[in-house]
Amino acid sequence: MKAQRIFVSPSFAVVVLFVSMVVVAATAVPYSAQSAEAIQLAATAKTKAPAAKTASTEVAKPVSDILAFKDGALAPLRESEAVSEHSPFADGACDFCHKGNAKNPGPLLKAVNLLCYDCHSEFEEMMTRRAVKHAPATKLCTNCHNPHNSRNKQLLVYEQVTLCTTCHTGIKTLLDTATVKHGAMDGAKCSSCHNPHASAVEKLLIQLPFDMCVKCHSRDGLQDPAGAKLTNFKTLLENNPVWHAPVAGKDCTACHTPHGGRNFRLLVEPYPAKFYSAYEPENYALCFTCHSSSMVDVPQTTTLTGFRDGPVNLHYLHVNKSDRGRTCRACHEVHASKQAFQIRDSVPFGDKGWSLKLNFKKTTNGGSCDKTCHSMKDYDRAKK
Repeated sequence: MKAQRIFVSPSFAVVVLFVSMVVVAATAVPYSAQSAEAIQLAATAKTKAPAAKTASTEVAKPVSDILAFKDGALAPLRESEAVSEHSPFADGACDFCHKGNAKNPGPLLKAVNLLCYDCHSEFEEMMTRRAVKHAPATKLCTNCHNPHNSRNKQLLVYEQVTLCTTCHTGIKTLLDTATVKHGAMDGAKCSSCHNPHASAVEKLLIQLPFDMCVKCHSRDGLQDPAGAKLTNFKTLLENNPVWHAPVAGKDCTACHTPHGGRNFRLLVEPYPAKFYSAYEPENYALCFTCHSSSMVDVPQTTTLTGFRDGPVNLHYLHVNKSDRGRTCRACHEVHASKQAFQIRDSVPFGDKGWSLKLNFKKTTNGGSCDKTCHSMKDYDRAKK
């Protein structure tokens, strides 16, 4: 059975460049390692997670070592193998790109990308106008596209994720080793979030990161891979005006890694997944990235925290326990709340997600909680 063929017109594919690997080898001039700038690739912006550090410091292979002219990737395929086909090649119009004819194509009429831009002017405009450019695309369109035909859509020389991770090896390692998967990566393509040519946004993202995250996390019924219900962030943020600083800064990657990781909820550093947790500073590495651990290390203080009854440090009292310490989110909504310091209205409790109300009331020098984990208790910073 023949593979399905997709004829791609000049407005959607790369212009024909070569007819055979013999011609390719004769006409191609590889870029030197000195002339090809290394591509700096980060798994996430500002990430701190051990799983993400490898990717964030990973330098992609120089463009000269990418896929162009490698393993016969640009040679025309048998007609039965092709899934997509470049229209000029399909019509036998070799002289559309070459100085010769179908029997003897010879050299190209001009440099590779200039030849492509003759038809694909929108890409020339994109590469000129947008500030963040994909290095392989600036060098040769044929780093990623076969100018004749291909086993893949869009004339890609390899399947998209395979193609991208051939250079972005840090991301490949992260995807292969992540114990916590991002549902968005399941069946997704890199181009779901990144523009492979050029963008006005860092990391070649197709939107501002915060907008892209909220766009997906803005519907009811979304679940993590384990089936746990996820927050509708559009609703949460609209109804809760006090935003946590990273959220107010629209920086999801301050706390989460977008590709995959080793921590609960794709967090860049460890944080307890349960309501109760034994206190160990390393278990709260995420929070202590910004907040000082001293607020939960000492039993008495008059300066380290406002959550105290006189000098009695109530953060220490709640969190610093050897077995059933309350985690930060027992009282704080980590994204947004109606009250200062992201004090929650209620907290999910137990595997079924029962909503346990805090009934917190703020006073001039403190506040009170009622019928949450205990009967009504209040605190007063001015107490002697």
